[in-house]
Amino acid sequence: MALSLGGRTFAPFPVNHSGVFLKAVRSNGLPLFPWRHSPWRRTGNVLDPEMKAFLEENTEVTNRGSLTPEIWLRLLTPRCKFWWQRADLWPYSDPYWAIYWPGGQALSRYLLDNPDVVRGRSVLDLGSGCGATAIAAKMGGASKILANDIDPIAGMAITLNCELNQLNPFPILTKNILDLEQDKWDLVVLGDMFYDEDLADSLHQWLKNCFWTHRTRVLIGDPGRPQFSGHSIQHQLHKVVEYSLPEPTRKENNGLTTSTVWDFRP
Repeated sequence: MALSLGGRTFAPFPVNHSGVFLKAVRSNGLPLFPWRHSPWRRTGNVLDPEMKAFLEENTEVTNRGSLTPEIWLRLLTPRCKFWWQRADLWPYSDPYWAIYWPGGQALSRYLLDNPDVVRGRSVLDLGSGCGATAIAAKMGGASKILANDIDPIAGMAITLNCELNQLNPFPILTKNILDLEQDKWDLVVLGDMFYDEDLADSLHQWLKNCFWTHRTRVLIGDPGRPQFSGHSIQHQLHKVVEYSLPEPTRKENNGLTTSTVWDFRP
């Protein structure tokens, strides 16, 4: 995605168009994921009425332009006012959850096409964002799901997205799970998380611990960001499937054409 909020651009790759979206930008054009606490927090899956109304007013319900038309999501699109408004008018932490990133699209498409990967299994969706991959796992028959994102507003958006798809909301953890004691999961999925060198190193070690401690399967979705393609984790990956991205996603991601699902085998 490549968007900006009031002139402060947020994009996994540099872009030339203006719009209004996220304020965080790294010198290499890659985003800082908000591994920090939001000033607004709620526990559990209870929807705060004021926040629910805000999200419903300022996002668009859509299933267009992605690899998974089966999944409906509340996203920030050019039809939403905050696509164009000044960044400082957005009252909460950066809405990374409001974008359906290409790595997550690939993971979600793969799980929908291969439900045996999740059926009857426990699944952790790490850095869940809009929750699409966790929703795909639920549609595929996963027995237990945890969506993890450190932004509690993402947790509320995930709950709303579950309702859009006529699913009972699954548990959502809004803490940095890398700092917590590891639970046993049959499958960990994560998309678009390798965009920062330090975070990539931390994820690599955490995923290795999952694999060696619990024999957890790990699937990673990524469209080919340099921090992922150039990381040492590449020596421990097996390509599962590569998808051609829909034209709208290509345009929003500065011309990226494909996204790949990788099986992590340390």
